[in-house]
Amino acid sequence: MGTVSAASPAEAGEVLWLRADEGLASAGRREAAALARRLGLADSRAADLALAVTEAAANLLRHADDGALALRIAAFGDQSAVELLALDSGPGIPDVGAVLRDGSSAAGTPGGGLGAIRRVADFFALHTLPGRGTCLYARFTAQPAGMAEPGSAAQLSGLTRPISGETQCGDTWAVREEPVAEGAAHLLVMMCDGLGHGPLAARAADEARTAFRTSRATEPAAILADIHAGLKGTRGAAVAVARVDPPARRVSLCGVGNIAAFVLGAQSRQALTSTPGIVGHNIGRPQTFSAALPPGDALVLHSDGLNSRWQPAQFPGLTGQTPAVIAAQLLWQAGTRRDDAGVVVVKAPR
Repeated sequence: MGTVSAASPAEAGEVLWLRADEGLASAGRREAAALARRLGLADSRAADLALAVTEAAANLLRHADDGALALRIAAFGDQSAVELLALDSGPGIPDVGAVLRDGSSAAGTPGGGLGAIRRVADFFALHTLPGRGTCLYARFTAQPAGMAEPGSAAQLSGLTRPISGETQCGDTWAVREEPVAEGAAHLLVMMCDGLGHGPLAARAADEARTAFRTSRATEPAAILADIHAGLKGTRGAAVAVARVDPPARRVSLCGVGNIAAFVLGAQSRQALTSTPGIVGHNIGRPQTFSAALPPGDALVLHSDGLNSRWQPAQFPGLTGQTPAVIAAQLLWQAGTRRDDAGVVVVKAPR
């Protein structure tokens, strides 16, 4: 019997949100160029990223009722990439096949529209909801275009957005692997909502992420206790910790406060309950709940910056998407700009 090496932790980082306006393309190219330099992308890949930002911005301004671009650097195993998200509020795309044909550009841009983004990106995904909006996702690494989606990297992603008017976000997420003696490693997942907004909420979130990363515990309740100790001296937070066991296809969760947790299927969602309290101040006696995690289903944890009344029927085809798209569509469609918002998604392997 061998052991599975623990992967580097994946966790929330800075996300640059750019609202759709006439300066969107130039602002997006400027921010993308800065991220490309930080990542060390070759000039040709940086140019591909700039093209994708230009095409995505043009598409939003010409066709969408409202929208935004999001840019960030994300880690995928031993690789890093610049990720581009384009999100809008409608009207959706009636014929996805037509708009993805390379060279087709209803906006009349020289790059060739969404098909050009798919051509130059290392990974591309598109999910549209008729009458409600579209999510475009593209990833750019230092590797040649056309690289396949990494199996492990495809299984998790998260996204955060601060309340309107703030630059720091009090919501955060983190995922780390827990080696086991035999079989696939277990995944430990945390979602945190620092109380309030702004720098003090962000400090609580940072402390929670550090405590999660450094905890030697392997069970959700024990990890939550370590986070509780780490948040003393902060304003506190709502926190949920889940453990995903891929071979057993089960998830267990221990949470305190208003973190929503669901096992999301194509036609169903099963809630995992958190108990009342404030992590860092008073957590009472947290309980651990468990549920099946069938192949292809997704574990979704999100803060109360998203309305928890959303239903799977409102998002046809979403569970077939990569976790980055699942997280982005849920945040954009169910999120509120009157609060920090955060979501993390772990997708069960088939």
